[in-house]
Amino acid sequence: MASKTLQRLMEEAPRGQPLDTEMLGDMGVSPALATYMVKSGWLQRLSKGAYLLKGDSPSRDGIIAYLSRRVPGLHVGGKTALDWQGVRHNIAFRAKVVLWAQKPYEIPSWVEQHMRYSFQTTNIFDNELPCDTGLKPLPGGNPHVLVSVPERALLELASDIGKGQSLEEAINLMPSLRNIRPAVLGQFMTHCKRVKVVRLVRDLGKSSDYPWGEDLQRYVERLGSGTRWSNVNKDGERLTLNPK
Repeated sequence: MASKTLQRLMEEAPRGQPLDTEMLGDMGVSPALATYMVKSGWLQRLSKGAYLLKGDSPSRDGIIAYLSRRVPGLHVGGKTALDWQGVRHNIAFRAKVVLWAQKPYEIPSWVEQHMRYSFQTTNIFDNELPCDTGLKPLPGGNPHVLVSVPERALLELASDIGKGQSLEEAINLMPSLRNIRPAVLGQFMTHCKRVKVVRLVRDLGKSSDYPWGEDLQRYVERLGSGTRWSNVNKDGERLTLNPK
């Protein structure tokens, strides 16, 4: 029975993706059998409830797919989402993967050994916008890896400015955002509750010189804040955003 289960595991387990106990159970591997397979060298244990086939190593998409089974709303967002969809200024060596989610989660330490990442649960939209709006796999990509569409990623990028993301780099990305869809962007701007984010997207839109960036002031006025927004980041740099 164990040999047949092992054969099934070798045939069905996705390569590069850590296996949790639920996945192993679906392939007929009980916790006791998993322990036996670890001792026998057929499985390696990465952490509690995380296993990998013998000779396999975690891939970027495999790690994200594994985490998405455990972290509500996990998706690739912001700068990374734009980069994966062809919007980039410079090609970074071993770029950091920007991950967003709905709730905090203690990501296992082994993840950082295989993938540079940042993780946040910043809530920039109101409760009327379904949390999965604008999240979908890339064409031909891992179906379990959700990525923000460019319009949502633009707001997430703006949210990160001053928190490790520079305004200069964000401006440099704008020439590559020719295909932003005004109606889709408008949906996210309408439901965005952060003054900083809405004003930054307005300013970034102006810098793009594309038609989609010409009429974003109305979303700033919707929030009803007529005062200057200003903040100093941890490096002492001040970001000031005017209401108009």
